[in-house]
Amino acid sequence: MTLTADQILEAAEDVLRRFGPAKTTVVDVARALGVSHGSVYRHFASKKALRDAVTERWLGRLMAPLDLLAEDDAPAAQRLHDWLGGLWAAKRRYALDDPELFATYTSLVAESGEIEAAHVAHMTGQVARILADGARSGEFAVADPAATARAVLMTTSRFHHPAHAHEWNRPGVEDEFESVWALVLKGLTNREG
Repeated sequence: MTLTADQILEAAEDVLRRFGPAKTTVVDVARALGVSHGSVYRHFASKKALRDAVTERWLGRLMAPLDLLAEDDAPAAQRLHDWLGGLWAAKRRYALDDPELFATYTSLVAESGEIEAAHVAHMTGQVARILADGARSGEFAVADPAATARAVLMTTSRFHHPAHAHEWNRPGVEDEFESVWALVLKGLTNREG
């Protein structure tokens, strides 16, 4: 049987779930696969490369449904609402269903500045695209979609930044999300000043 990168990433996720990022080694991943650590190194040059690949894979799974929403042809306001709600729902699902693994991934993302920056840039780009579409259609009064996208993400960070995960299951939090959304929408459609 030929060892694949996907098999290694699956095993790495499992080992990370059991031991956490601080105690997980390439040898642990190799042991879980029943191979030598050299076999893992043939696919991933270092422990950091393996951890980065696991993190990028997780973020890819997280963002895949949002990529579709950003590309949709629905009205921009609906797309943005669904995108922000989808981001929150995905992160919330991970945080509540598997808090240990969510904490592990949060730690891995924070540990790799390049991956974190790429993730934020990816999210910002998706929101900017929706905002630009809304500006073209006349739904939004947005002069600079990229700057506005950053502001929207900062404004809604309580619903997607892992530092707030402990708040995501509180009673009434859905209503709070809708209140923040109403404020964001009002700001995006305000044609005064």
